[in-house]
Amino acid sequence: MLLENEHVELHPISQDDREPIRKIAFDHRIWTYFVSRVETDADFEKFFDAMLADQGSGKRAVYVIVDKGTGQTAGSSSYGNLSEADRRLEIGWSWLGVDFQGRGVNRWVKYLLLEHAFETMGAERVEFKTDILNAQARAGLRNIGAYEEGVLRSFNPMPEGRRRDAIYYSVLRAEWPTVEDQLRRLGRAANPSA
Repeated sequence: MLLENEHVELHPISQDDREPIRKIAFDHRIWTYFVSRVETDADFEKFFDAMLADQGSGKRAVYVIVDKGTGQTAGSSSYGNLSEADRRLEIGWSWLGVDFQGRGVNRWVKYLLLEHAFETMGAERVEFKTDILNAQARAGLRNIGAYEEGVLRSFNPMPEGRRRDAIYYSVLRAEWPTVEDQLRRLGRAANPSA
């Protein structure tokens, strides 16, 4: 399902997205806190094929982000860890090309994904996790009103050999109106014409 507003478009990943994503994926700064790296063509093919496979199997709903201001592919984000019976899901696997970072794209992506999760999918809980060392992601989640829940120590291995401590955040259905208002205000502050 296509999700969009005047700022961003999120469409389900397809084979047609391979080359537009390849054009922005080869910058080491993107992958600092990821559990995988895209440094070579082989890395990219494995990364992209995993997104397609996860989409095809229903393990994740993978969206490609298009920045409407430029018309260019900006990155991707996903729904995962879907637990329909519990009405719970995770938003994650999110990354942006460096030219799209710090421009409000991620904020609008989070807005659309949260809106769809709560208002269409009927979620009661949306969760996020990040590397405890990722200060930028943590600040961004707190900034939109996500609740910091705690740390799962030694959660998973990282490519450089350390074990990542993962920190969890969540937004509950009852909190969504406040978070929605916060995201809209932040969006208007970043783009007064919006």
